[in-house]
Amino acid sequence: MMWLCIALTVFGVSENDDVLVDFTDEPLPEFVRFNNTRPGNRTEAGLEVRFSHTDWPNVFLKAPEGGWDWSDYDGVGFSVYNPTDTTVTVAMRLDNDGADGMNFCNNLRNTVRPGARLEFNMMFNRSGARALWGMRGTPGAAQYGEGDPLDLTRITAVQLFLPMPDRTHRLVMEKVRLFHLGEDAATGVKFPFINKFGQYMHDDWPGKLTSEDEFPERIARERQAWTDAPDLPGRDHFGGWSDGPLREATGWFRTEKIDGKWWFVTPGGTLFLSLGITCVGTWERTFVEKREAWFEWLPDAADPLFGAFYSYLSGAHSMAEPIGGEGKTFSFYGANLVRKYGDAWKDKWRKSVYLRLRHWGFNTIANWSQEDVLVHSDMPFVASTSLNNVRLIESARGYWQKMMDVYDPSFEENAASATKYIGDKYGENPLCIGYFVDNELAWEGVVEGVLASGPDQPVRLALFDFLRERHGSLEGLNKAWGVSLADWNALEPAAAVGAAAQKDMSDFLYAFAHRYFAVVNRELKKHAPNQLYLGCRFASAPNEAVRACADVADVVSANLYYARIPADKWAGKNALEKPVIIGEFHFGALDRGMFHTGLVGAKDQADRAARYKEYVGSVVDNPSFIGCHWFQYIDEPVTGRWFDGENYNIGFLDVTDTPYPEMIAAAREIHAQVYSRRHQKDACRILRRLATLTCDSR
Repeated sequence: MMWLCIALTVFGVSENDDVLVDFTDEPLPEFVRFNNTRPGNRTEAGLEVRFSHTDWPNVFLKAPEGGWDWSDYDGVGFSVYNPTDTTVTVAMRLDNDGADGMNFCNNLRNTVRPGARLEFNMMFNRSGARALWGMRGTPGAAQYGEGDPLDLTRITAVQLFLPMPDRTHRLVMEKVRLFHLGEDAATGVKFPFINKFGQYMHDDWPGKLTSEDEFPERIARERQAWTDAPDLPGRDHFGGWSDGPLREATGWFRTEKIDGKWWFVTPGGTLFLSLGITCVGTWERTFVEKREAWFEWLPDAADPLFGAFYSYLSGAHSMAEPIGGEGKTFSFYGANLVRKYGDAWKDKWRKSVYLRLRHWGFNTIANWSQEDVLVHSDMPFVASTSLNNVRLIESARGYWQKMMDVYDPSFEENAASATKYIGDKYGENPLCIGYFVDNELAWEGVVEGVLASGPDQPVRLALFDFLRERHGSLEGLNKAWGVSLADWNALEPAAAVGAAAQKDMSDFLYAFAHRYFAVVNRELKKHAPNQLYLGCRFASAPNEAVRACADVADVVSANLYYARIPADKWAGKNALEKPVIIGEFHFGALDRGMFHTGLVGAKDQADRAARYKEYVGSVVDNPSFIGCHWFQYIDEPVTGRWFDGENYNIGFLDVTDTPYPEMIAAAREIHAQVYSRRHQKDACRILRRLATLTCDSR
């Protein structure tokens, strides 16, 4: 694994690095600022910094007027050390003028294990073509941040922050460096570097496929594993807890709070925690257009076996600028399934899905999964839809897209048609737990977007009505806000700065969000009255939106890329009075030929497996959570998925359809414990309260 070692360590020792900040220096440069952070003692290595328990505590480096010109460098990196016994998730953000967290900036995440040092490096996204484009991580180099290319001649800031930490944390800040790659990794990789199986060619690792002749043996070995270690005991055919207490059987999935903890209840009345995997499908594709030299093998388009795995796709979200975001793609995973299973590969692959998931201890086929997998499933599953043709809030911001205008007539029309389509498809199937509607909406951009939008934006007119009802007139608004607006159209972001204005806008955001969830819920229940509305899969969202969801939906959903779920997350005094399900989480590593760890990194496959157990255990221990769904079934293509360049090691399977044994063992171990662990904690809590017995809280 020599090249991987080089990739992780080279940036700290290069003679071509320039140190921007050395935290052992005193005083520090004036451009270093501490926002919701507090510097402490200096050590020989650096400065100890305490990060507050608030949303985005950061160490912020602000450029002088006109910005920094970093165009001669390849990237920027922070050296940090974690002196505590807790894993800390860290993030880096690089800004141009106008950066708001999603636009005009690049973001990158990683984690620092207890007692470990992290060289946290971000390669610059540059305008124009680069030799290795369309993938977020590259061989032998650091990782690119998420976001569009920046103007490197006008960098306005760089920061290291903690994304919504669960508690206060301490880190030792050592250095901030600007680095050169020496021989640029983008030109130093020998072409081709991807073999016919879609694997990296220039390294070896345990489990790497070297010949098609290995497929029969791998099939036999996996089937033997199913025989040697059958499905987890104590489960009914839904995957519910057959050995646990029974509740009312309604014939449909529902939720119930029992002794202070939320549960799903299966159609048969058994308790159920939803353990699932997303994206169970065969569609992963990567661009081959103008990248032909990367691959040692690509089939002829007329090839009877493999030609079908070509497609032409357009509308790539980012990182495909050299081909204008569109071009020919290929599925190496699909080609490998043909090699493995032959002509009947579709049916054989689909049957393997159900056998694998049950063997691994999963009980749910989660979001974004292939339609035929859901239709033929004998396991519980969730379904989803999106509202795609609604007018947007034109002056809002968002990563995937701007937030929709829920006061525009197109919102109710689209909500009705989208929910009818999905409800008609699965509404009579008791194995369907419920429905997610939309994904990672840009709630953060609503308030400023409404205030900055034009006079014909329906949500802006709704805001005027809201403020008139509250303050009676423009004069009343001026008095309450301490402003002097000449007319309603003069209302803009600069006016809404005082406490009264912020309270009004907070209340309006809640009203906006409540309307969104109420309309979706109303339309969904028309077509699927017996199934659950699972919310919108929050990425990050203001409290107003989360509260509105909890007031309307059956279940609140969020994609939480944490090291573990905090014990007080939406629990105790922070409880939402609705259960919560995690729509996505993952961990990735760089020891099996992949180039990017994903959003939360691990040291290697053993560490990835350990993190999986820790995360699932933290979900089970939190009384508000009723499940978690891993993202995703297979690794993303090593050369990047076509629409946004993600090439993360986040699968339970690699591109050759081979399971990661460490992940399988970890899943079976923790999944076998979830029901007894959650129930025992209930019992322990009750017994302690009665002060009659003590027991191990595990």
